Amino acid sequence: MNIAVASGKGGTGKTTVSVSLALFLAGEGRAVSVIDCDVEEPNVNLFLGATIGRTDEFSVLVPSVDNAACNGCGKCEQLCAYSAIVLIKDKPLVMPDLCHSCGGCELVCPERAITEAAKRTGIIETGEAGGIAFAGGRLDIGEHMSPPLIKAVKHYACRSDIRIIDCPPGTSCPVVESARGCDFLVLVTEPTPFGLNDLRLAVEMARALGLPHGVVINRAGSGDSGVDDYCAESGVSVIARIPYDRRIAEEYSRGDCASRIIATYGNEFSAMMKRITETTRKGARI
Repeated sequence: MNIAVASGKGGTGKTTVSVSLALFLAGEGRAVSVIDCDVEEPNVNLFLGATIGRTDEFSVLVPSVDNAACNGCGKCEQLCAYSAIVLIKDKPLVMPDLCHSCGGCELVCPERAITEAAKRTGIIETGEAGGIAFAGGRLDIGEHMSPPLIKAVKHYACRSDIRIIDCPPGTSCPVVESARGCDFLVLVTEPTPFGLNDLRLAVEMARALGLPHGVVINRAGSGDSGVDDYCAESGVSVIARIPYDRRIAEEYSRGDCASRIIATYGNEFSAMMKRITETTRKGARI
């Protein structure tokens, strides 16, 4: 089972929920892994504390041009929808930061003047913490094309019974790539006007992707922004609530909030997993 944990905005407690759920499942004797797909700001391992056993470089393919062989026909420029290769004085200029690594320019070049070369964009780390497998991506500084790295990270730790996929915040392409193909999408929100606004966007994304989904309200009881009313009106179930608790914030600052959450609110995660399991078995949407 692949469970993605996402949020419309940052700071709602998405990673806290991901790690807490993994610890709860591991405590139940399940083979579980956590996949950190927030490759621009990875922080799962700050709380999980996995020992990294392996680090792999990740590269994408970008065009390399032999100007001596190029006849300046411009077919590569005409093909590229992202203007990653343009003609300047009848010679192609490659802008690798815009390239989506489709390989089309190499295929259409009649003179075979274009080949593909590897360009490193990040690393993938794997390890283990207390029986929990960990895999996470880390995008290199200056790089901004994160979906290819995210897609690669999702292929790691596949032997686990349950994989918790910690998504980036927001609803843009990196989040879509992270959540794509999962069995259930957990949407973490907070009872604030900003939390409600971005929850609406996250629910729209989940429905556009056709993913079963449910809402976890973090810091529940700290305010009333209409999150419960929205969920009721939209037919989206609230599958767990983590109350506003100063002790959790104190443990968060020490990097160990998940242990306290499980010890105090383990019943919420038990109920959450029951709802998720029932929904994925029925193939229904919450």
